[in-house]
Amino acid sequence: MLPAAAPTTARRAAALVRAAHAPPAFAVTVFAGAYAAGAAGAGPGRALLVAAAVLAGQLSVGWSNDWIDADRDLAVGRPDKPVVAGTVTVAALRRAALLALAACAALSLALGPAAALLHLALVAAAWAYNARLKSTVWSWLPYAVAFGGLPSVATLGVPGGDVLAPWWVTGGGALLGVGAHLANVLPDLEDDAATGVRGLPHRLGRRRTATGAAGVLLAAVAVVALGPPGAPGAVAVAGLALAA
Repeated sequence: MLPAAAPTTARRAAALVRAAHAPPAFAVTVFAGAYAAGAAGAGPGRALLVAAAVLAGQLSVGWSNDWIDADRDLAVGRPDKPVVAGTVTVAALRRAALLALAACAALSLALGPAAALLHLALVAAAWAYNARLKSTVWSWLPYAVAFGGLPSVATLGVPGGDVLAPWWVTGGGALLGVGAHLANVLPDLEDDAATGVRGLPHRLGRRRTATGAAGVLLAAVAVVALGPPGAPGAVAVAGLALAA
């Protein structure tokens, strides 16, 4: 039997993109840049800087996740993981994660000390999830902290900015993060349990996790729709009804 051919450069690059959890990383990056440009009033250059810092942080989190989980993924033979498919090595994931983390630190510092301190704390929370907290009852906490705090990175990163995002944006983001955590873990409950991961969703079980995810996500929409000052507009009410 002939040995498998070594992956091409293009395949390795595509594997790194997959290992970075590209869709959610892209979504979080776009949200951060759009919030900076819109609600926070940043100019195009500053909004792009916010987006770049967030993207670097997201890449570091995604790559560190697949790096730290490599042994678990190999143990259960997950075909969706590039390290299992042999298209990227654990060493490459570790190197990419650390380089992205260094870029995240540099780009965050360019936003100013307050924004940098907050953003690096959020990224640290996500790394803590990857390294340890995902296997504890506190698995939801890094998601709540990271999603809730991200809008304030944008408001603090505007030149002269010294305010946090409104409470309803922070609260809605935190609830969205918890709901995303519960929903994201659902497909992998059995594989996780087989390798010793016992986060909150694994303790709740599939049915209660699914119900909880729906409830928390609906609560997030309600906070964002009803939280702003004044009576909710027709768009907010329609959005809440559609979410329900």
